[in-house]
Amino acid sequence: MSTVNIINLHKRFGELEVLKGVNLSVRSGEKLVIIGPSGSGKSTLLKCIIGLIKPDRGDIYIDNVRVTDPKTDLIEVRKRIGVVFQSNNLFYHLTVLKNITLPLIKVHKLREEEAIKIALRVLKEVGLEDKVDSYPAELSGGQQQRVAIARALAIKPRVLLMDEPTSALDPELIDEVLEVIERVSKREITMIIVTHEIDFAEDISDRIAFLDGGVIVEEGPPHEIIYNPKKRRTREFLRRVLRKRIPISANTHL
Repeated sequence: MSTVNIINLHKRFGELEVLKGVNLSVRSGEKLVIIGPSGSGKSTLLKCIIGLIKPDRGDIYIDNVRVTDPKTDLIEVRKRIGVVFQSNNLFYHLTVLKNITLPLIKVHKLREEEAIKIALRVLKEVGLEDKVDSYPAELSGGQQQRVAIARALAIKPRVLLMDEPTSALDPELIDEVLEVIERVSKREITMIIVTHEIDFAEDISDRIAFLDGGVIVEEGPPHEIIYNPKKRRTREFLRRVLRKRIPISANTHL
C-alpha cells in the first residue's frame, strides 16, 4: 500500500485551466472516491498522478517518490500503479490471457509460466477463468472491463486508479463491474476512483472528494458528503445526480 499526496496542482490546456490548485492526500490503504461534473478535471488529475500528463505547477508524491520530478523514472513508478480507464484499453488482437500476460512479461520481466499463473488467478477472481482464449471483441462490455480490472490487479499494485470504469457500459452491465470493484476494495490497497455512481461511492469509499472548477470544493466521510454537504455547490451537484431534492440550508457555505 502507498500514500498519495497532491500539492497545489495546476494544469492548463491552451486557454482552458483545468486544474487550479488541487490539494489532496490519500492515506495508505484508503479508498478515495472523486465525484464531480464532467469537465471538472477528474480524469486529468488521475493522468497527472501516473505521469501521462505533465502538470504546469505543483507536485505529486507517491510515498516518498516525487512523481513530478523530471528525474523520476516514471516507468518504475507505474510498475506498482494499476489503472482502469473509461475505455478498457485492451489489445483487441490479443486473447484475454495475453492481454494480461504481456505487461507482466515485457514490463515486469516475469517468465511466461509465472505470468500465465498470475493471469489465471486474477481472471478467476473476476469470474472470467473460462474466457482465457477469447478475444475482447467476443466479450460483453462488462466482461471487457473486468478483464481490464484483472490486468490491473495482476501487477499487485500498491495504488489502483479507476477512471469512471462503468461510464461506457450499458445500464444492465454496470452492476457486474461494480460488484468486482467492491470485492477488490476489500484488499489492502490504496484506491482512487472517479465515478458518477453515488450509491456505489457511499458503499465503497472511506472518503469522498468533490472536484469542481479545477479545485477540491469539499471532502469528507461518504455519509457526510452525500447527505449533509457543507458547500452549496456540492448540494446542487448531488441534487441533480441523485434526482431528488437535497435541501440547501441557510447556513450552507457558498
